[in-house]
Amino acid sequence: MTVILTEKAAFRLRSFLRGSGDSSSTEKGLRVAAIDGGCQGYEYALDVVSQPSPDDLKFEQDKVTIYIDPKSAPLLEGVVIDFVESLMNTGFTFTNPNATDTCGCGKSFSAGDCTPSAVPCS
Repeated sequence: MTVILTEKAAFRLRSFLRGSGDSSSTEKGLRVAAIDGGCQGYEYALDVVSQPSPDDLKFEQDKVTIYIDPKSAPLLEGVVIDFVESLMNTGFTFTNPNATDTCGCGKSFSAGDCTPSAVPCS
């Protein structure tokens, strides 16, 4: 499983993980998933978790523990997560080689015939 964090994203995530919740958890990490929703069919989900779900895939990059929802793994293979700061947009961005289309806000994507029905972005 390959999810790639840019240097900026890894820095932001390390800072965020240090400052959130229970610091005694040795399994604290970032859970990444592609969930049904958004204007293109799937939305990216990033959640800080104290421990993974039993079937999550686990790996570490740049001292950030990353958990991948196994159902999302094929849709997230090779995704690059970056962090951008600008006047109009600050936050995490995703570059997904599996996406056949993305929405204007960059928070949702479609992936060929396996994409569920789209709903408007909120």
